[in-house]
Amino acid sequence: MGGGSPVAWIMAWTNSKFQFAIDRGGTFTDIYARCPGGKVRVMKLLSVDPAYPDAPREGIRQILEKELGTPIPANEPIDEEKIEWIRMGTTVATNALLERKGERMALVVNEGFKDILYIGNQARPRIFDLSIKCPDVLYESVVEARCRVLLEKSECELNSIEQYPKMTGKTGEKIIVSQGLDEEKLRSDLKPLLDKGIKSLAVVLMHSYTFFEHELRINEIAKELGFTHVSLSHQVMPMVRMVPRGFTACADGYLTPHIQTYLKSFASGFKNGLKGVHVLFMQSDGGLSPMELFNGSRAILSGPAGGVVGYAMTSWDSASKQPIIGFDMGGTSTDVSRYAGEYEHVFESTTAGITIQAPQLDINTVAAGGGSMLFFRSGMFVVGPESAGAHPGPTCYRKGGPLTVTDANLVLGRILPKYFPKIFGPNENEPLDKEGVLKSFEILTNNINAFESKERGAEFTPRTKEEVAMGFIRVANEAMCRPIRALTQARGFDTSQHILACFGGAGGQHACSIARSLGMSTVLVHKYAGILSAYGMALASVVQEAQEACAKVFCKENFAFLDQRLAHLSDECRRKLKEQGFTDEQIKIEPYLHMRYKGTDCALMCHASIGQHGDNVMQHGDFLTSFLDRYNREFGFVIPERQVLVDDIRVRATGDVITNLETEIQPANATLQTEEITKVYFETGPQDSPVYLLKNLGHDAKVNGPAIIIDGLSTILVEPGCIAEVTAQGNLRIKIGFAGKTIVDEKVDPIQLAIFSHRFMSIAEQMGRILQRTSISTNIKERLDFSCALFGPDGGLVSNAPHIPVHLGAMQEAVQFQLRHLKDDLHAEDVILSNHPCAGGSHLPDLTVITPVFHNDSAKPVFFVASRGHHADIGGITPGSMPPHSTSLDQEGAAFISFKLVSKGKFQQEALEQHLQQAGSRNLQDNLADLQAQIAANRRGIQLVQELIESYGLNVVQAYMKHIQTNAELAVRDMLKQVAESSKTGSLLSASDCMDDGSVINLSVKIDQEAGSAVFDFSGTTWEVWGNANAPRAIILSAIIYCLRCMVQHDVPLNQGCLVPVKVVIPKGCLLDPSENAAVVGGNVTTSQRIVDVVFRAFSTCSASNGCMNNITFGTDTWGYYETVAGGAGAGPSWHGRGGVHTHMTNTRITDPEIVERNYPVIVNHFSLRPGSGGGGRWRGGDGVRRELLFRTPVTLSVLTERRVFRPYGLFGGGDGERGQNLLIRSDGRIIRLGSKTAVRVNAGETFRLLTPGGGGFGKGCQESEEVTPGANVQTFVERGSVYEYRQAQESA
Repeated sequence: MGGGSPVAWIMAWTNSKFQFAIDRGGTFTDIYARCPGGKVRVMKLLSVDPAYPDAPREGIRQILEKELGTPIPANEPIDEEKIEWIRMGTTVATNALLERKGERMALVVNEGFKDILYIGNQARPRIFDLSIKCPDVLYESVVEARCRVLLEKSECELNSIEQYPKMTGKTGEKIIVSQGLDEEKLRSDLKPLLDKGIKSLAVVLMHSYTFFEHELRINEIAKELGFTHVSLSHQVMPMVRMVPRGFTACADGYLTPHIQTYLKSFASGFKNGLKGVHVLFMQSDGGLSPMELFNGSRAILSGPAGGVVGYAMTSWDSASKQPIIGFDMGGTSTDVSRYAGEYEHVFESTTAGITIQAPQLDINTVAAGGGSMLFFRSGMFVVGPESAGAHPGPTCYRKGGPLTVTDANLVLGRILPKYFPKIFGPNENEPLDKEGVLKSFEILTNNINAFESKERGAEFTPRTKEEVAMGFIRVANEAMCRPIRALTQARGFDTSQHILACFGGAGGQHACSIARSLGMSTVLVHKYAGILSAYGMALASVVQEAQEACAKVFCKENFAFLDQRLAHLSDECRRKLKEQGFTDEQIKIEPYLHMRYKGTDCALMCHASIGQHGDNVMQHGDFLTSFLDRYNREFGFVIPERQVLVDDIRVRATGDVITNLETEIQPANATLQTEEITKVYFETGPQDSPVYLLKNLGHDAKVNGPAIIIDGLSTILVEPGCIAEVTAQGNLRIKIGFAGKTIVDEKVDPIQLAIFSHRFMSIAEQMGRILQRTSISTNIKERLDFSCALFGPDGGLVSNAPHIPVHLGAMQEAVQFQLRHLKDDLHAEDVILSNHPCAGGSHLPDLTVITPVFHNDSAKPVFFVASRGHHADIGGITPGSMPPHSTSLDQEGAAFISFKLVSKGKFQQEALEQHLQQAGSRNLQDNLADLQAQIAANRRGIQLVQELIESYGLNVVQAYMKHIQTNAELAVRDMLKQVAESSKTGSLLSASDCMDDGSVINLSVKIDQEAGSAVFDFSGTTWEVWGNANAPRAIILSAIIYCLRCMVQHDVPLNQGCLVPVKVVIPKGCLLDPSENAAVVGGNVTTSQRIVDVVFRAFSTCSASNGCMNNITFGTDTWGYYETVAGGAGAGPSWHGRGGVHTHMTNTRITDPEIVERNYPVIVNHFSLRPGSGGGGRWRGGDGVRRELLFRTPVTLSVLTERRVFRPYGLFGGGDGERGQNLLIRSDGRIIRLGSKTAVRVNAGETFRLLTPGGGGFGKGCQESEEVTPGANVQTFVERGSVYEYRQAQESA
């Protein structure tokens, strides 16, 4: 496939043959073709059409036929003699991953780790979905290979290890081969897979990033047996961490054969199989790869990567160095990215549930593009995340689709059907259906007017269709602004200082508005914006990468080793590029080190600064300065005297082709050629707007907004006050005029309600970014265990980010307590610290910092901001401040009821230190630094709210704080009405359950169906207990808000309004409202789960989940390790419970087994599902897990667990889940049951076996039932990129 001498095509662009750059997208295939003589043709055609088998080939055929003037039959192979090269990006790999239509394959993994990739990081992707949908694994079968290696540990006291062979791994780490490969068993296990027709394997073994002999031998055996493709994890991506490396190997084994099949099919459409044609495919990292080397794990972003290259190569000004935000809005997705002179890569990213370790451009898919669906819910305009997709598409596509953003633009006159091809309808031969869209908008508008008329009465003025459509566009724009702010501000950049480079078929209709909202002054639109991803393929370089794992300290003694490895990898990359015909002058080598501070998990891929000299400078450049500068910019500080480690060594080599495709156009005529005048609707109403064709506008032409410019492949809206200028190359530079302030009054408006909802959430999110950047502890900076929130003048929650379930209602309790407690003793520049359970605290390590905000001369606060962070240690009787046997609050650490952390502007450091030291804090400096970071986060929140007040006025901002709460209240009231109407027990619900010590949690719920309100009465609950299972009131409120949000089943603002329809009755002195000095650490992590089970039991929502966070701690006086372990989820009325996943009030990720063994003297011997532990029934409960840890040195082991006595309940005849067990296996083989809560001394050579509970079943019967998940038929866009990864990490803190 492909071939011939590559040198000719590299040296120059010829004028005698055709050159094609193609982006095969999800909806359309875009083609940029350079014809003999220099003529350029562009084309857009449907990616899937029954009229042709392959869209890229069809596009090539049509262009050749038109240019050569010779008929080329569609069903015959194309003569490629006239083709010089083809460069292509394709969604073949992405689609196969999304639709799970790759190659049939199996996984080979160490014995005991059969389900390691099924469990993954154990976090659920959507925290409020009771029907937990983790994407399916890619493999059909698993083979457990009997082999094992360990890392040598100086503190290891296992005598048995001395007998095993020792070796040195690739990283320099010492390896112990504790179990050689059992080849006979492996052969026996592999042969049945071939009988099933499986011929592709993925292999991942523990520590194979450094010791890979066993993987290599498995490859040899598999090939001997007849497997045609074997992906070895150490070859696909040799990075530490077994789970993502295993996912990457699976993606390669699943996708590469599938891609190869497609490539063969594509080549077969040409007479000589593309022989003599140089065929290159775009990789996820923005570089091109020869067709024969194109593989699955590096193909996920093949298409979108072309767009980034396109705008980077055409928009970047090396003189001004102004950074660029790429805004790619198509029919099914909206992607945003950033370029500031070099490509921004991420090295681990999740797509369709598969975490892939490979260099990828940081392309953030943030919305569903023009296909985002429009809704009116509980008095608020909502856009997405549901998508109409490519099929059926928007209403205007004539295939019965829903109303979308594209339809709204059509109603507003921003899309003109006459300039679109007639490719719509069942036969794909009709124009866009504006009449049908207007009818659908009429129905939606009537529904909105009816709701508003009922709510507002005489004050209400009916809306027109255009006003409704305009409202949805404004909401959509604000929703897309949020992730752009997050992308820039996360790294310490000012969003407003960027240029917006807009491309994609739908982006031009939104660019001016989005740039204005973000404070940007310039929008760039390339003349090929509609096909910029294809154009980017023509501009890209060929890339060759090499990488290997490392475990060295960055110090002068290791420079020789690091330089030698970089030189070796550089030579390897240079050789491969030369084989493709590149010369030394065309090859550029970029060396990188993946560096981090010792004791942290945050590694940064650092490029060397060149030209520096000194003791810390290697032959390949100054990596340390690069690391320190980037760390300081992203996190706000550096850590002096801390060792820096190198995790990976990487080289990126590019073969550059001189490809200047930009040509200058003719100057503009004195009078611009107007095609027509059309009505376009804006916020101020309809305006006459001229329509221009870009091809008719010459150099220096200026177009004043409002206007529409059509380039044949996309429509660009120049909004009022903006000016578009045509550059010498025929591109558009739009100067953004900043409109006056939007006039908004205090009356509720559904459009402004949605916009304010996004703005309030954005404020909380930006506070979180500041906290993460300026904090110092691992818990906050890396585990992201914090929440930031905005509150109204009454202390009621307005917005909270992220949505950590256990924080949802608790911070509101804390703020309102301070209002009651301090009364008039709240002053400007005061900051309050609180964590006490009686003051709205959850447990003592969660420190809440509250800042009241005054406006002008106001006597009382006009709003509050607060941040809550989990501090690793604040004293108490055990490290970590989470003792399993505490019986009073003072044993759990420092307690603050109402401590003025800052009093009238002065930081109270001396008093704070004294308080923490008296409680025995073991990390005082981290405590101080993180509290100052929380103060800084609050300061950012204040600044952002004050900017809102400047724009809208204090009264309007406070009014919308209340309106947002009312919207959440309406959603909960609607849900309660539905429950009362459908409940078999009417308006009275009740349930109870027991903790393992026999304590009863009792709940009765009385629903007022007419009002949509309820009383949650916990009377009958056991008194406060001796121990730490007591739960503060704040925990109960958080659990109730979590349950209500789950039962609403769609996104609503999570704020005080959720609890307005609910009255909560908790008897004073009971388990759920204990005395002031009661121990509560277990209440936060165990009792909270039981409350959720009781609420869902009362509402018959779903069966019990494993009901526990399975808290495990072990360590010594000098170190400690803490983890929570997953269990089984409860089944529901239409779904099976998921196994091996965290549920309800926790979603914490588990540490990768390789990291555990690398950092601690412990061996992870087993981590898999616990088959049969989920309850049976029509809908089965999820299975718990089995986890075994072998200790290599004496430690103290603490367990804080539940559901070891009482099993997780099933509902409506469904079986109960299995109870959990905590077992200690002594060296002599004795097995000891530890019970639910204990601390025990464990010796070297002893094993802790954890069996977590399963979930309850739902419904009678044991037949297989097809799941019907609520909303399962609705498409949503697939989020990806660093912004998504950050939010997922926050929600699994």
